[in-house]
Amino acid sequence: QVQLVESGGGLVQAGGSLRLSCAASGRTFSTYKMGWFRQVPGKEREFVAAISFSGYSKYYADSVKGRFTISRDNAKNTVSLQMNSLKPEDTGVYYCAGDGGNDGTYDYWGQGTQVTVSS
Repeated sequence: QVQLVESGGGLVQAGGSLRLSCAASGRTFSTYKMGWFRQVPGKEREFVAAISFSGYSKYYADSVKGRFTISRDNAKNTVSLQMNSLKPEDTGVYYCAGDGGNDGTYDYWGQGTQVTVSS
């Protein structure tokens, strides 16, 4: 079992930056692919970024490529999302998620952290 706790959300002006962090409990964190998703009211949750268990492979939604960077520290059981050049359309609740089977199915989810980008 893995528990995930996000932090770092907040209010920022367009063009600004935020760094989200996700702290994971459990000894098997280093074996999980990790991802970030976001959701706004009335819309489905959407993929933002993911990183392989080793950190070697990274994946991004087209809408955030070049602006967001995902990283992980397996020694500290953390995964981060550095968000630069933020846009109002980046507003939403951001969730950290873990794919225990590395098969594309995210089994573990955090409670989410709100990111609001003002224009």
